[in-house]
Amino acid sequence: MNLTGATVSAAQAALPLDALENRILLCHALGLTRVGLITQSHRTLSAAEADALEALVARRQLGEPIAYIVGKREFFGLDFKVSDAVLIPRPDTELLVELALERLAPGAALLDMGTGSGAIAVAVAHSRPDARVSALDASAAALDVARANAAANGAQVRFLHSDWYAALAGEKFDLIASNPPYIASGDVHLSQGDLRFEPAAALTDHADGLSALRTIVAGAAAHLAAGGWLLLEHGYDQAAAVRAMLADGYTDVQSWRDLSGIERVSGGRAAAA
Repeated sequence: MNLTGATVSAAQAALPLDALENRILLCHALGLTRVGLITQSHRTLSAAEADALEALVARRQLGEPIAYIVGKREFFGLDFKVSDAVLIPRPDTELLVELALERLAPGAALLDMGTGSGAIAVAVAHSRPDARVSALDASAAALDVARANAAANGAQVRFLHSDWYAALAGEKFDLIASNPPYIASGDVHLSQGDLRFEPAAALTDHADGLSALRTIVAGAAAHLAAGGWLLLEHGYDQAAAVRAMLADGYTDVQSWRDLSGIERVSGGRAAAA
């Protein structure tokens, strides 16, 4: 494939990926918006532009996620920087943000555990500037990405380098939310698709897929205000197990379905004082 001298429209038609991926990579390589692809459809690609585009396509054909190639992903209406230090934000997780926003009283304190790119914390803080949002992660590299995303989106978030609750002695929150690693060790999906390129520590607990969820549930009582909510994203077949974890000590225990109809988030309220 040699696209030097091809028009923008011809190059788009010649690319071997699906139409959406072709458009995203062409925009990225040429520094164009979607509108620019139309308004500049007849301009021709220089040799440098063609080489850059072909290199991007080659990376995608080897399986590298589009989000890592272009360095960003949209989530909850915001642009998030992503790198191979963090999990790529997914639409399913927007359900967790929506549930948190519905349950946050004015000025309430929220904790996002295992924040990764900062998607949950930044989305909440951007939507609710009155909220006191904290986020933690055990990965310093992930926190660097999250801080950059908070700054880029004008969101006020306190970030902590912490292995789960280790850095939170004595602190309490009105809501704790988390999208922890919940894929079981050896799951075939870890060797397929985009997951091959994402950080393993953000995907799997290297055990049965429930150990991180157990850790969060076990420690949450000491860090939730009376009546505070604990909301947990989990795997497609883990809702019943998570509800069972919450049965002792939590009220209003329930699960919520994502847009695909899968029980994706489960949670409950800490006992009132």
